[in-house]
Amino acid sequence: MATWRRDGRLTGGQRLLCAGLAGALSLSLTAPLELATVLAQVGVVRGLGRGPWATGHRVWRAEGPRALWKGNAVACLRLFPCSAVQLAAYRKFVVLFTDDLGHISQWSSIMAGSLAGMVSTVVTYPTDLIKTRLIVQNMLEPSYRGLLHAFSTIYQQEGFLALYRGVSLTVVGALPFSAGSLLVYMNLEKIWNGPRDQFSLLQNFANVCLAAAVTQTLSFPFDTVKRKMQAQSPYLPHSGGVDVHFSGAVDCFRQIVKAQGVLGLWNGLTANLLKIVPYFGIMFSTFEFCKRICLYQNGYILSPLSYKLTPGVDQSLQPQELRELKKFFKMRKLKSKKPTL
Repeated sequence: MATWRRDGRLTGGQRLLCAGLAGALSLSLTAPLELATVLAQVGVVRGLGRGPWATGHRVWRAEGPRALWKGNAVACLRLFPCSAVQLAAYRKFVVLFTDDLGHISQWSSIMAGSLAGMVSTVVTYPTDLIKTRLIVQNMLEPSYRGLLHAFSTIYQQEGFLALYRGVSLTVVGALPFSAGSLLVYMNLEKIWNGPRDQFSLLQNFANVCLAAAVTQTLSFPFDTVKRKMQAQSPYLPHSGGVDVHFSGAVDCFRQIVKAQGVLGLWNGLTANLLKIVPYFGIMFSTFEFCKRICLYQNGYILSPLSYKLTPGVDQSLQPQELRELKKFFKMRKLKSKKPTL
């Protein structure tokens, strides 16, 4: 998940709202690529024409255009609780890894981010499993009518633990994810031939995309097994469309390699990588636009269409401090206008 430098001119609620709207829009516009990725991972896509375009076209013809956004509503709904849990967990881990002098190493910071992401994923894991089930089902003959119906049905038919099927892969997959993040970070100065503090916005955006590509590629086999475990169910048609039969995570790895070779663990990677640039591009641009609107409402800039600062406003003040200062000068101005006897 992309992170932005904390801007003290925004309130906590405004930052969360901006990040939530940016995430929801980026998820919605790249949802067809996410659908192609999950279907390839689970094994629903078989035979010729397994690319993202062929998969999307096949789903469109079989189930209609709305089917390209199956599971997207659940993915958007889980953004806010997932972001809130991740932020709270990250702060706790940062405090844990900080030394007595208040310093934290880059490796510790990456580990804190990875662990916080893992905690938020585990807490909201049932919604991720339900998203996978909604994606693999046929919209014309659905087994689940939505988030609540899916949660209730899975709980009644398969038990509570079924909602956490494959969660162990999230924990294991955090290791290559952290290693990939550190690998990219340690080589940024060599890639750009310059210090990090002088990177432009375009370079920072490229760094985020590069880090996402490396980390997702390294952890993709764990995500593939997780998707198969999430989709597999004896209560669904064709056992959820999973292309291999297995009894657990380790056996799933073994069966995939046996049936499809090692590269079978990376089925769907193309669609996943194609999603990175538009996903983060939409996310960053939407976040910045929402941020400008909030800064305009708070009184720091003259227009939401630019970053032109409001003359005479101290940009180091917190929003509450700026509001109190405006209120003070307004009351003082009103008092000065009162007639005196």
